[in-house]
Amino acid sequence: MTSRFRVVLIAFYVCQALQPQRNQWKSVGAANILAVHTIHSNSHWNLMRGVLRALTDRGHTVTVFTPIVDGDRDGYTEVDISGDSEVRVGLNASQVTSCQSTQTIMTHIASSSRINCDIIFDHPRMREILDDHQPRIFDAVVAEVLELDCVSYAATVLRVPSIYVVPPPIVTYTERSFFGHVPNPATVSNLLFWRGVPKTFVDRFSNTLQTVCGSWLLWSEEQRLRKSDPRPFDAVEPTRPSLIFTNTHFITEPSRPLPPDVVQIGGIHLTPPGSIPKDILEFIDDAPHGVIYFTFGSLVSMSSLPEKVLIAFRESFSQIPQKVLWKYEGDMKDKPKNVMTRKWFPQRDILLHPNVKMFISHGGISGVYETVDAGVPVLGFPFFYDQPRNIGNLVDAGMAISMDLYSVTKDMLLDAILQIINDEKYRKNAKIASERFKDRPMSPADSVVYWTEYVLRHNGAPHLKSYALNLTWYQYFLVDVISTIFFIAFIVLLIIYYCLKIIYKYKSK
Repeated sequence: MTSRFRVVLIAFYVCQALQPQRNQWKSVGAANILAVHTIHSNSHWNLMRGVLRALTDRGHTVTVFTPIVDGDRDGYTEVDISGDSEVRVGLNASQVTSCQSTQTIMTHIASSSRINCDIIFDHPRMREILDDHQPRIFDAVVAEVLELDCVSYAATVLRVPSIYVVPPPIVTYTERSFFGHVPNPATVSNLLFWRGVPKTFVDRFSNTLQTVCGSWLLWSEEQRLRKSDPRPFDAVEPTRPSLIFTNTHFITEPSRPLPPDVVQIGGIHLTPPGSIPKDILEFIDDAPHGVIYFTFGSLVSMSSLPEKVLIAFRESFSQIPQKVLWKYEGDMKDKPKNVMTRKWFPQRDILLHPNVKMFISHGGISGVYETVDAGVPVLGFPFFYDQPRNIGNLVDAGMAISMDLYSVTKDMLLDAILQIINDEKYRKNAKIASERFKDRPMSPADSVVYWTEYVLRHNGAPHLKSYALNLTWYQYFLVDVISTIFFIAFIVLLIIYYCLKIIYKYKSK
């Protein structure tokens, strides 16, 4: 090989290496997307808002039916259904406590899901869309799903792919219906389990029973409602989702098997920090020992807590050097001097302030992502639903302590606060979780855009769906295979038995 040829060859490879790499996928252009958001809950809307904003920022057109209105913008149109939806804000603490049993929760999920679907599909604008027999005007349906998938009725009628947005971190009781697979109760805690991971035999046993019981209760309640009050969406086979966006991330949710059509977008609601009101900022800056932020979110009215619980918090706060920002409705009697109360605080901005030392929270998933992103330790008082396992996951990460709100005393609370403040391991572990949470190859918004367009490019991407969706329950759990094995074993043992019996008789003669 001549030296001139070597120079030419090297120059060719250098040019190839310097050329910009082109995407291997094609652009789908602007798509028309119909979105359905049914639950009047700010934490749920935070997730859906993040998904829809990512799509409109990309240039897609979105029409959304929602009870929480932000206002129209370019490429984004809202249909307000707030007049008929159930508002879930500022509940009395006793009301939340009464909803802690698995049966109560499953009954509420089944009935409220169907009521919300009724509201959506009875809306004049939705009826107009579904009755329109012109060439299809929407390319996909993006629907918020809690546990039941009656919202997929729109995708079924329009004959377009459906994409589910799942607000809770896990939908144990309908994963078989959505994904095709059932989570292993030996390693994956169900939605209502009190721990992030079942670690002992008792945990695995309890988790298994609750998983089976909860699935049965939800299925039986749905069947009862289908018979007693049949609706149009009951008469059609629901369209299986082409894609599921889950409000999870493997830092705040234990590692587990997931099919390729499940994409984790936990933290998509996180926005760049904004300015903190002047009086609150001065309160935080003028705290030489740091600040504790305390809220139970928008679901529970803080002033409705039992007086003995409020006394325990007030007395504990009065004995610590830190200042406290306490989200509290109304006027507080005997408020400690180091406490500031407001009906609302800019939570995201406060948690990102470097002088905030601890977050006292109920474990709502939106707040969990905000505190993990900020690297702030947590003292958790979970109420119900996914909150116990959300706090449990932070405890397993070494950045939180979990306590029972209704049995807490001043001494217990004071010990827990001082332990988190004075033990450096909690803040260190919170910073480690934050670094891992932010270390991603693609932002949640970019993931939403890419995978939504992937579904549109590939006509619903049926190749992503698990074959398990085609199996009946007895085929999926290998009941037929196991039964066949036992039957064959029985026949073999029977043959052996008769052969030995014949040999025994022959020898006896």
